[in-house]
Formats: sequence, structure tokens, C-alpha cells
Amino acid sequence: MNQDLEVTVVIPTRDRWRLLARNALPSALGQEAVACEVVVVDDGSRDGTHARLTELAEPRLRVVRHERSLGVARARNAGIAAARGEWVAFLDDDDVWAPHKLRRQIDTAREASAGFAYGGVVSVSEEGVVNYPFVLPDPDALLDELLARSSLPAGCSNVIVRADLVRRLAGFDERLFQLADWDLWIRLAHESHAAACPDVLVGYLEHAENMLLTHEHDVTTELEQIEAKHAALRHARGVDLDGVTFLHWVAWGYLRQGRRLRAARVYLRCGLKHRRVHDLGLAVAFALRSIVPIGWLRRLLRRPGGASGVETRIPADPPAWLAELRWQDPDPSA
Repeated sequence: MNQDLEVTVVIPTRDRWRLLARNALPSALGQEAVACEVVVVDDGSRDGTHARLTELAEPRLRVVRHERSLGVARARNAGIAAARGEWVAFLDDDDVWAPHKLRRQIDTAREASAGFAYGGVVSVSEEGVVNYPFVLPDPDALLDELLARSSLPAGCSNVIVRADLVRRLAGFDERLFQLADWDLWIRLAHESHAAACPDVLVGYLEHAENMLLTHEHDVTTELEQIEAKHAALRHARGVDLDGVTFLHWVAWGYLRQGRRLRAARVYLRCGLKHRRVHDLGLAVAFALRSIVPIGWLRRLLRRPGGASGVETRIPADPPAWLAELRWQDPDPSA
């Protein structure tokens, strides 16, 4: 470990040069008042990502290349293994950061003697328009909150963690795909105290290429794995898994992208597992493409509700750093 290097930013990517070059990479390299390096893990890209990264000749940038895709959990673990900083910060290739994000989180974590930290998040469109804020879970109640639901917004673009801590926990569980982050946050919260920064530090991009919406992997089966893996801890702390909220969140994401049949399958699963007649009705309505009452649609297409926690400080206008970002593609031919 380089004692002068405070943090390593780990960015996994695969065939998304347009988003990486426009969003995550400038955000990571544009961090202020912090000694950092950026490790991009190219997980088997075929769009020229690796060649374009090496052409940048940026001394703070290192590239780890997988010749074939090994999955996002293995990609992040490869980044952790390569990290030389005292802290590791995760960033998805499509999201954006405030330029003071790392400085604020490291300082907050050190002041609280915390092993990891997270900050305020807003959902943004591809044009950079703020859709809504997320509620941050209270760090003092984080473990129980995470045992109940996946409540750490944009976790893999939000969390910073001490490198020695995340390595001691063996990083992300490579048996999981889309919920490996939730699993790691549970283990981190069980092992160490967390700190929260209420200021908006992360812009979570909602777009048609979001992994939940584009990958055919059944995320609901991973919910069962999460439930089984942490059952003993959940039982010891008297916490019930809120599977209904999770499944509704998944269905909500599909509905916003117009994927009614996939949403119907999730509602069917939720209705059968949790004996919810209302969800069974929604499954039938969406599967048959019936006309759903407008009141239902309005409620369904609102952002998913969250538990009470730290209030994200959202100013009347979008944060200045977010308004100043350039949302045009850097290379129209990419």
C-alpha cells in the first residue's frame, strides 16, 4: 500500500465506453483535494474500451483487463486486489460524483472512526435532470435496516471503505450477480461502524442500459440467496426480510422502462410468496396488457418508498456541481 495515496477508485465496465468516458471517468479523475488513483476493470469489453483507456496516458489511471467477462463481482474484486490506497471507493461506469465527494467522505469517516461511509444521492436522467432524492439510512441503525432491505442508495457508486476492512471480508461474493453489493454492505455493517454525509455527492443515472433492466438474470432468485445467507443474523437481531418492498422495487424499474411482462412476473412471484391478492391482480393486468386505473399507475410509477433515515440535503436548485456537468457524449461516433 502507498502511504501517500488516500483512496483507490474502482470502476468496473464492459462495452459501455460512451458512459464511462462521459460520466464515471471524468468524475473520478476530477476529484479535488484528495490523493487518489483510478483502477478501471475492463471485464471483457469488445468495443475498444481497453485500447481507448491505454491511449489516455493518464498517470493516475490503471487498467485491469479480463479477456472474457467474469462478472461484475469478480471485476470489483480485481479492482480491490489492485488497489494501493488506504481507502477503496466504488463507482459504476454510468454514474457521476461531486468533485468533493471523496474528500467529504474520507473526512467524515475519519471523524467518526468509521470503517466505511456513504453520502447523499439523487436520481438523474440522461440529460442530467434531477428526478428525485433518495433517503439515506441512519448509520446507527444501518445493520438492521440492511438486514430488512437493500436501502443503501447507489451503493456501488457511493460507498468508500477502508481497504484493509474490505479485504478482510473477502470483498464481493462472486456467487452473486446483481445483489453482491447488498450482501457486502450487510457484512460491512456487521463488522464496522458507518458514517453518512447528508450532502448530495452522487448522481445515480437512470437509463435504458441499467443492469437490472437489461440483464436476463433473475434477480429474485438472488433475493432467496441473500435471505438464506443472513438468516441466522437476522433471527438473532429479530429482523424480518422485507421481500415485498424489494420485489415492488424490481417491478417498478421494469414498469418505468415499459417492460410490462417482466413486471407482471415479479408481481406474480410477490403475490404467491407473500399471499398478496393485490399483487396477483397487478400481475394479471400487466400480463394481459389490460387498462390499469390511472390512480394505480400514478402510485406505482412514483419512486419506491424508503425507510426513515438521514435526510438528504437537496437545495431548491440542482447542486451546482451537477448542473455544471457536460452531458453530451464525448465521442459521437463511439
